[in-house]
Amino acid sequence: MEGDFIKIYKALTPLSWLYGMGVGFRNMLFEMGILRSRSFTIPIISVGNITVGGAGKTPHVEYLVRLLRKRVRVAVLSRGYKRKTRGYVLAEGNMTSADIGDEPCQMYMKYGADTDKNRVYIAVDANRCEGIERLRHDKATEDTDVIILDDAYQHRYVKPGVNILLVDYHRLIVYDKLLPAGRLREPKSGKERADIVIVTKCPKDLRPMEFRVIKKAMDLRPYQKLFFTTLNYGALYPVFPEGNAMRLEDISEKYNVVALTGIASPQQLLLDLGKYTKNITPMTFSDHHRFTDKDIDKINNLFDTIPEPRTIVTTEKDAARLKDIDGLSDAVRRSILALPIEIGFMLDGAEEFDEFILSYLQKNSKNSILARLKDSENTSEKNKINFR
Repeated sequence: MEGDFIKIYKALTPLSWLYGMGVGFRNMLFEMGILRSRSFTIPIISVGNITVGGAGKTPHVEYLVRLLRKRVRVAVLSRGYKRKTRGYVLAEGNMTSADIGDEPCQMYMKYGADTDKNRVYIAVDANRCEGIERLRHDKATEDTDVIILDDAYQHRYVKPGVNILLVDYHRLIVYDKLLPAGRLREPKSGKERADIVIVTKCPKDLRPMEFRVIKKAMDLRPYQKLFFTTLNYGALYPVFPEGNAMRLEDISEKYNVVALTGIASPQQLLLDLGKYTKNITPMTFSDHHRFTDKDIDKINNLFDTIPEPRTIVTTEKDAARLKDIDGLSDAVRRSILALPIEIGFMLDGAEEFDEFILSYLQKNSKNSILARLKDSENTSEKNKINFR
């Protein structure tokens, strides 16, 4: 049920009040114009959350990338959390997660390394305003048509054209508390800045009544659109060249699986893997964990104790880090598989969502070919045109 992963530390509530005062004061400064949010002429779509931990930002950013990259030139700008570099970095060449961060590296390997016309620019900069300016004016990226900001809901120095707030079904913000008693980074009233709210990681068997209960609990404004998404898994693929691909359906009760994760919320992945086999050994690390030599030894030793047939399933985000480390045994390298995740809209929401995003681009892309579409063309026709 919704909210089933929420844990409130009541003893820390007084600290949450102090934290809330600080966050509220900062938001007030923005509302009063003392701290300024900057608008840009280029279309900007922000995707983020107000909860510490994973709400599925990367799969939703990738959905937008797939929707747009055959129509316009897309750039994704992230902070590059826990990278070892500083300032603005445009992903190129053989850059790794140490250069640009886990999620940007994952997206770069999938969408940014191509040299064809559908290539997506992947860049990182903690200063989002500076990053946007570099993407707009640097010669290498000056043909950018739209910028997707990854994890920028709290970065209020940028005023996006579309603000998308993600809310984990298992940690609905309406039931959560501010840090440190709960996991909220700002009061739940912060949801009012969103143009679109997406309840993510929903079970596929949600009943109509449950959708209505969540909609009522979220209590959104009339101008806000609410969508629900679920996770869809693709075929497992090898992290290293020595391995072999496998369908998720091929993992049956006879298989022994090590679920290796370094993400904020591994619970949903474990639940979903449990639908295929109960023989799962979790090996969890903290979010964005950098694997040490000691960790590698633990992985090798644990895998040696797992009886055949056996495999290791990890996330694409973890794979971006694992592929660059040394010391994994030959058995582990042959057996470790990445599980790709895509999101699927529920209640037939994909068409409405796509139409909203494409309509925004068409109205706000003054220098793009999108703006030259005839006004007489209806929305369905626009969605079918390859704009590039």
